[in-house]
Amino acid sequence: MKHYFKIAILILLAFTSCKSKKSVTNMDIIEDLSTKKIISNHYSNNFSQKTINANLNTKYSDSKMSTSINIKLRIEMDKTIWMSATKLGFPLAKIKITPNRVSYYEKLNGTYYDGDFSMLSKWLGTELDYEKVQNILLGQAVLNLRKERCNSQIENRLYQLSPKRDNDLFGILFFLNPDNFKLNRQEITNTEKQQLLSVSYANYKNIKGEQFPENINIRAIDHEKLTTINIEYKSVEFNEELTFPFEIPNGYKEISLK
Repeated sequence: MKHYFKIAILILLAFTSCKSKKSVTNMDIIEDLSTKKIISNHYSNNFSQKTINANLNTKYSDSKMSTSINIKLRIEMDKTIWMSATKLGFPLAKIKITPNRVSYYEKLNGTYYDGDFSMLSKWLGTELDYEKVQNILLGQAVLNLRKERCNSQIENRLYQLSPKRDNDLFGILFFLNPDNFKLNRQEITNTEKQQLLSVSYANYKNIKGEQFPENINIRAIDHEKLTTINIEYKSVEFNEELTFPFEIPNGYKEISLK
């Protein structure tokens, strides 16, 4: 069960961070901008569409298994995030996230979870809510950088931002692409739990004026256990009329995400 849930959640987290396999810019020299200007440019490129309807091809691998699945992703901004996973046409799992609830079920073992963000936050080692998850999906910073005091520097042809305020539970580094100021990479480290999440994008694609990722590679380390997920977007559409079918089947067993 947790394999399919982890795939869905790591896909959500994928959008927090990106590192281009290609050169991030054609400039030989990155302009030395103030921290305030870097943050302002990041938010000037906020996602402006109402809905997302996408099909993903996903390859998952950890120490125990390796598998490929297809995922349908649908988002209605500020309201609903929905995923449906299939393999060879057979349904495997669904997840639905709203501002107040995280719901999930998988068919193989007949299990489900239906509750708030607390268990999800505990499992991932960082506090989550709907707004943070939505920002993650859109390549926007998981923290509100306008309210955070940050340090900035140029690192490997990227703008690096780090909050000045230390967090006892986790550390975050933001790396922004100097071409579009979307997140190019984000690293989340939980020292206490010995967890590290790092995600890289092959590139962004301009879709109807929006910068959107084409391929995503995710590496998650938990006590030296490595999980990798490679995601390829097969199709992306904006502003379609969407439905979010979700009903936990009768007889399924409730689980806790520990």
